[in-house]
Amino acid sequence: MTEKSNFPVVCFGETLWDFLPEGKMPGGAPVNVAYHLKQLGKNPAVITRIGNDELGKELKKVYQSKNIDTRFFQVDNEHETGKVFATLKEDHEVEYDIVQPVAWDFIQSNKEVEQLISAADYFVFGTLASRHEKTRNSLLHCLEFAKMKVLDINLRPPHFTKEIVVELMEHADFLKLNLSELHLICGWFADLQSNEEMVKLLANKFHLQSIVVTKGSNGAMLCMNEKFYFHPGYSVKVADTIGSGDSFLAAIISKLMDGASPEDALDFASALGAFVASRSGACPDYEVSDVIDLMESKKAGK
Repeated sequence: MTEKSNFPVVCFGETLWDFLPEGKMPGGAPVNVAYHLKQLGKNPAVITRIGNDELGKELKKVYQSKNIDTRFFQVDNEHETGKVFATLKEDHEVEYDIVQPVAWDFIQSNKEVEQLISAADYFVFGTLASRHEKTRNSLLHCLEFAKMKVLDINLRPPHFTKEIVVELMEHADFLKLNLSELHLICGWFADLQSNEEMVKLLANKFHLQSIVVTKGSNGAMLCMNEKFYFHPGYSVKVADTIGSGDSFLAAIISKLMDGASPEDALDFASALGAFVASRSGACPDYEVSDVIDLMESKKAGK
């Protein structure tokens, strides 16, 4: 089986086609995170499931062309490859119609998957893939083998329940969510006013080592080991926000893997998230130097 260093990060969950007004694009938060990790010099594995259909074959080819390892893409003979019909709204918000059931609702766990996760340093998973009992049960089994468990909150009505979100948070070590998700989830437990109070509540209630909250054009905040870090964000001309949060998460994981300080990790993640928002789609072509250039130009006041 794989050496420990082969796949230091494993991403678990949905892969799909986003059908946008301008055409279809490959999507799914776990694979988006994997793409950006790969761009940043890490080698992620992706556990997902596609249909035995043309869209599935095409999706696999697209990711292979982006140098993403697809050996853990399961193939489903009964269910079609995932589809999402996305509508762009005002203020760059996106409304999603997520088709179900599809192949990624039926991800299976096996010995190979268990060994893959056991050898990795990070295991990245989200709430969306847990909408169906089959994948949810596989995920809960996989979590038994994971080291650093990174939960990406992705609340898409009607594809979540309070009970499932809470169960996943109880397993997590590192939590990533946006401001509206923070307010919604904290509202389940208490009536708090400040974002910092809300983060502290979740950190204490769920014994989380780290929580990062993205705030759109207003930057991001990170709470790590009970200490807070803030970033004002990078101002860019937004093309669309699809995948921006996924790139942010990949960047912060990548930097922490490299031993960067929380401040530097948050700074770089904010820059990559902004850069991706300035490009169309979740997985634009870029080099790390493009992100560094953005950081340096903003710091020079340009």
